[in-house]
Amino acid sequence: MKPLGLLSPLYLALFATSLAFPSTSWAGKVEGAITDEATKMPLQGALISIKELNLKQESGRDGRFFFQEVPKGKYTLVAQYLGGSTYTQSLIVGEVSLINAQIELKGQGVEHIQVVGQRGSLSKSLNRQRAADNLVSVLSADALGNFPDTNISEALQRVPGISIERDQGEGRFVRIRGMAPDYNAVSMNGTRLPSPDSDRRAVALDVVPADLLQSVEVTKTLTPDMDADSLGGAIEVKSLSAFDRDDTYVNVSTEGSYDEMTGSINPKLAGSYSDIFQENIGVAIAASWYNRDFGSDNVETGGKWSFDEPTKLEEVEQRDYLINRERVGLGANLDFRPNDDNDLFIRTLYSSFVDTETRNGNEIKWEEGALADTPTAAEATRSLKSREEDQAIYSIVLGGESRFDTWTVNYQTSWSRAEADKPRYIGGADFEGEFDEVEYQNSAVPIITAEEGFYSADNYLLDKVEIAESNTVDTMASAKFDLSKTWLLADRPVAVKFGAKYSARTKENQEDIWIFEDFDEQGITEQQLSMSQFAGAQPDYNLGRFGPSIEADPVWNLVNGMDSTAAKDEIESRINDFDIDEDISAAYVMGHIDIDNLRLLAGVRYEHTAMQSKGSGFDESQDDFVANNTDRSYQHWLPGIHLNYKWSDKTVARASWSNTIVRPTFGQLAPGFLIEQDDDELEASFGNPDLEALESMNWDISIEHYMGGLGVISASGFYKDITNFIYEADLGGYGKYQDFDSAETFVNGDDADILGLELAYVQEFGFMPEGWKGLIFTSNLTLSDSTAHISWQDDGVQGRDIPLPSQSELTANASFGYENPYVSVRLSAAYKSEYLVEVTELDDAAFDVYQDAHTQWDFVAKSFITEDITIYFKAINITDEPFYAYTGQSRYNAQYEEYGRTFQLGIQFINY
Repeated sequence: MKPLGLLSPLYLALFATSLAFPSTSWAGKVEGAITDEATKMPLQGALISIKELNLKQESGRDGRFFFQEVPKGKYTLVAQYLGGSTYTQSLIVGEVSLINAQIELKGQGVEHIQVVGQRGSLSKSLNRQRAADNLVSVLSADALGNFPDTNISEALQRVPGISIERDQGEGRFVRIRGMAPDYNAVSMNGTRLPSPDSDRRAVALDVVPADLLQSVEVTKTLTPDMDADSLGGAIEVKSLSAFDRDDTYVNVSTEGSYDEMTGSINPKLAGSYSDIFQENIGVAIAASWYNRDFGSDNVETGGKWSFDEPTKLEEVEQRDYLINRERVGLGANLDFRPNDDNDLFIRTLYSSFVDTETRNGNEIKWEEGALADTPTAAEATRSLKSREEDQAIYSIVLGGESRFDTWTVNYQTSWSRAEADKPRYIGGADFEGEFDEVEYQNSAVPIITAEEGFYSADNYLLDKVEIAESNTVDTMASAKFDLSKTWLLADRPVAVKFGAKYSARTKENQEDIWIFEDFDEQGITEQQLSMSQFAGAQPDYNLGRFGPSIEADPVWNLVNGMDSTAAKDEIESRINDFDIDEDISAAYVMGHIDIDNLRLLAGVRYEHTAMQSKGSGFDESQDDFVANNTDRSYQHWLPGIHLNYKWSDKTVARASWSNTIVRPTFGQLAPGFLIEQDDDELEASFGNPDLEALESMNWDISIEHYMGGLGVISASGFYKDITNFIYEADLGGYGKYQDFDSAETFVNGDDADILGLELAYVQEFGFMPEGWKGLIFTSNLTLSDSTAHISWQDDGVQGRDIPLPSQSELTANASFGYENPYVSVRLSAAYKSEYLVEVTELDDAAFDVYQDAHTQWDFVAKSFITEDITIYFKAINITDEPFYAYTGQSRYNAQYEEYGRTFQLGIQFINY
């Protein structure tokens, strides 16, 4: 661990710089709050300015604003909010005075801004987007109910430039500007959330209870006061505060959903409550529970094709999944305002995700490959995987803001922990058989047909059973502070901000594996090993005939009576264990100056990373374990410049130059390795603790025009110049792995670049004739072109260009909505184009694996029974869109999976 003392010269320099700023003879303060006249709800994102001084602020989440130091004189206070009328108020600031301006804004479209509805969420999002110094997209909590989405991740796909990664058809991980989830940062209440997955940094946003949310912000151009580790952007989840509303708030909902694939009906309950006590204490609590049974049907080759003429398929597997996922979310937040100059808060989160999965598989291998529609001898393995995974996230954040005469200080400390526990489970129970006539039809969605004996459990014998258990713990602790100050320099508003942050993270993974095999040597007869002793009913499988399933109980009965000590696989149990410590020390300084309508913001961030990893590998050629410990550190200086020019109240242009990094994932850094030797063949698989962090220089330019009522048309372009991108590759036969048949690992690529364009159009048609006023249309499109270069040693340096892995060239979203006082309906579509998943062969693009384009249509309808009670219906994945990945060309399957449709019916009570 590197001591913080290494940064002390930088901290002292920043502090000394701040003291050197000139001061002005200030007279007083101007502060207040802006609310909706009709509902008295706070309005966040309003533009508040003192016209004569060109001092500008954005109102906070509670509607408050603070001008700390204002010279004496006569001024005009101006407040602007999209959908509302412009507010003006004359002020006279005297010697050492305090002016408290309570603004109640009125105007068409603002009266119901806090009511859950399409216009309300649109208004909140657009106002905050317009007010931001940098490029920001906002999703308010209300928007979650206006789309047919079941969680935060799925709701975010409606934001410009956002798409999602799905797991078993459920949206879980978020992609920004086509870039993979591990390229983006996720924080909640200003603190980074750890990941319960052993190999990832990315956090699945479906585990955060939506009822605890106030908003989700997606920042695509990072300023120096933000953590620098993101390429696509940073996602900030802000949880509910009692001061977000002016009175007691209650939100209760109950829902039932129907899964078409399994025919199951699944319950969901959620509730949240907030209130303000004694005018300075706010309490907010929320809880949610969702229990879902569903399934999927899958057929995949894993890219096992031989493209020598004629093309043959070498392996294929049918899979049937039955899944139960139970989610529990709890949160309690406390705000305390001891006086007008200090705000204190506590934010907590508990999230539980229990994933129970039963997978029956049917794998076919043709030794010489098989032509389509040609019966060929094959080996078949019927397998069962049955496991439960318990994930949990805990987080507590304590912080506050103090406003002094000349400075404002923000401070925060946090602790978070993520756990993933897989208690003893069946990792694989394999039953083998050999057959003379097995064939497939259709190279994209292979359908298997075979002789009748292929479908009889009597023709399979148990070969081995793998039992496993694992535990992953990811713990983070951090502390940070920020100081800011505003003054006038030659009659121009100037601000400076500086701060520091320290975070310590530990990722631990432990796995144990037992292999039960050679059953005949333990006195178990062939009759006892026949699959007929373990067989269940044929699964409800829609991609061809499957045959009998395998039951878990007989497998457990067998292995529980055997010697587990002798079955322990010491090699696999040790090479996947690791401890990785990562300590990050950061500091920054930034400032801005307003020159008429132009704001120039510039600064620099410094981040120092110290990483230690401990693990071990096994070298079969030496028949011994080898410790693999790494201790390394690196640092980055990351400058940035942002320009924000307001052509008018309705048109904003932005431009920026920034520098960011992305640290390797824990799976990529894992120190474990395995070198296997079979006669003269060597095979290896390993992580790479010496990977460099991805670095990116980013250029962004954008323009937004806000139209009458609630509407915006915008365009933004971006270019990213990337070095040290990371990809998975097989280095066998190349360079120092020349003698290896395969050597699968992660390596840094040479360089890459991404050029992109985002377009968005949002419009509510309140200006249309009666009957048409309820229409709302939203759309966005992101185009990107990426090029990356990979190289290897083979008779000199060889190389080829590829798309940046996990980078979609096109993402698009559109929704058509209608809303009046009685009903609300919305039809939505989300699209993302194909992207590169894996480079399987360095020198042959025919084996590159791509995920195919995906389009999903969803629908929601709501009926407002009373002012407080709403009934809603949602239809998800209306067109039954499957997941598809291919090898080289779209006609060659890598994976195909179907999920079916989901229908939800619920009732909600909200006291507005």
